[in-house]
This record gives sequence, structure tokens and C-alpha cells, in this order.
Amino acid sequence: MKNFKRLLIRYLLLIVLAAVTLSLLMVLPFRWLNPPYTMVMADRWLSSEGNFYLHQQWLDWDAIPKRAALAVVASEDQRFPQHQGFDFDAILTALKAASKGKALRGASTISQQVAKNMYLWTGRSWLRKGLEVWFTLLIEMSWGKQRILEVYLNIAEWGPGVFGLEAASRYHFSKSAAQLTPMQSALLASTLPSPLNYDPARPQPHLLERAHWNLEQQERLGGAAWLAPLQ
Repeated sequence: MKNFKRLLIRYLLLIVLAAVTLSLLMVLPFRWLNPPYTMVMADRWLSSEGNFYLHQQWLDWDAIPKRAALAVVASEDQRFPQHQGFDFDAILTALKAASKGKALRGASTISQQVAKNMYLWTGRSWLRKGLEVWFTLLIEMSWGKQRILEVYLNIAEWGPGVFGLEAASRYHFSKSAAQLTPMQSALLASTLPSPLNYDPARPQPHLLERAHWNLEQQERLGGAAWLAPLQ
């Protein structure tokens, strides 16, 4: 019986070691390599019944308009430079609001959204949430904040088959990301994280209100220079 227990523990340790090694191999290379595809892209393709066309054009960090990057951070995750992948203040605020009967608000950070978009299937389950936590930790430990934001701005969904800031700019405004006005950047950022429900080129009053709020938040943060310390 003792030998069986030892053998079982040994196999379990080997399985854990193999899982950790595999996940590291899935994450670490993308500190330097640009991911050609993500799980969200695969999900959209599988559900498209053959009508999926991918719009994406990668922008390296130096080519990303910093005002547009700031607009996304202001909209999605203003504590992005400070946290280690999880915004516990936002999580507690969302839970308190839910306990009072209000709608449960999302509290996902940009790092968590990168983990979900790149590695996980759509839907909700405890298994998926656990894997999201694990991949978020690995991404935070191995990539650095600048790389995480660069990847997010290139894989975020901004329309049917439209992924990344450059493709979004061309799809919605018929111009490159470098030519976006501050308001257009704020409109694009304000459609996240539900881009399929909004049209930034023909914004409804609610989206316009969010875009104006976004511009105010950018100024409150100090402008694009606020992103300079990211490494």
C-alpha cells in the first residue's frame, strides 16, 4: 500500500511538472515572438461557418500611437502599471456592488484579458477561471508591462474578424492608427470589452459619453507620458 501511494504521488508530481513546463513553453516565447493566432480568433473562425476573414496588422510598440494606447488603459485598466496582474480593489468593489443587488461588473485587468484571449476558450467555468489566473501570473512574470500592453493592443477584438488597433482603425475609420484623432482613439477604447455591440464610427449617445469620460481620464492620468515608465 505504501509503495502504491508513493507511486501515485510520483506520477502526480510528474503530471504537475509536465503541465507547468508545457504552460511555460506556451507563454515564454511570446515575450519576443508575435502570436500569429489566438484562441478568440480560433473561436470566431470555428463559429463562422466558413465566412471568417481575419483583419490584423501587427504594430510593434514603437509604432503604436501612445495616445491610443493610453485611451485603452484609461478605459480598461487604470491601475495597469501598479498591479501584478489582478486589481483586487476593483474585484472587491465589483463584489460589494453585486452583494447589494447591482449587476456584477467585470474587474478583469489587461493582463487577464491577454491570458483569456490568447489561451482560453470562451464561456465561464471554474476550470477556465483557474487557468486564467495561472496564465495571467506567467504572463506578468515573464513578459513585462510594455510587452503585455503591446500584445493586447494587437489581439484585442474590435469588430467581426477585426483584431488589433491598426486593423480597427482601418476598419472603422479608414485610416491608419497613427492618424487617429484623440476622439477616435477614445471611441475605439470605449467600445471595449464589448466591441461587437458598438460602432465607434457611428457612436450612439452612450458611447459618446463614455468617450468624453475617457478623454477626461487621459488628462487626469497626465497624458501619454504616463506610459513612459512601462518596461
